[in-house]
Amino acid sequence: MHTREALRATGFGVIAGMRSLSAPAFLEHRLARHEHLGWRWGRASKTRRVARLLTTLAAGELVVDKLPFAPPRIAPPALAGRLASGAFTGATLARAKRQPVLAFAVMGGLAALASSFAFYGLRQLATQRLRVPDVVAALFEDGLTLLAGSRLAMG
Repeated sequence: MHTREALRATGFGVIAGMRSLSAPAFLEHRLARHEHLGWRWGRASKTRRVARLLTTLAAGELVVDKLPFAPPRIAPPALAGRLASGAFTGATLARAKRQPVLAFAVMGGLAALASSFAFYGLRQLATQRLRVPDVVAALFEDGLTLLAGSRLAMG
């Protein structure tokens, strides 16, 4: 198992815990950028279309996150989605890099689970104890998500 790819799978899992749709969007951009990593869709042009679609969905998630009716990320359905996103991105990366799929899926899923709780706690700390407006805390987290995702997609 390549340590660099295992860390990358974990990184995508962390992103999934922050913003569930951002992790697969950034991974798709990585796969589209490195055409030799084309996977289940077979052709890079399809991977690019999937990357654009996922980017649109991820952008929508960034907006919905700020709305008052958005459920907490640790609510069971939201947490399950984040865990699935982390596992999916880990497994997909493993498949593209010919690494152990189950191990990478577990790494991505566990990282998503851990970061969901960690960033939920940090956001609660920022908004309740430090009196940071929720939208400001959310925008800061968006920035972290975009920075980390860009680094993972480019590397």
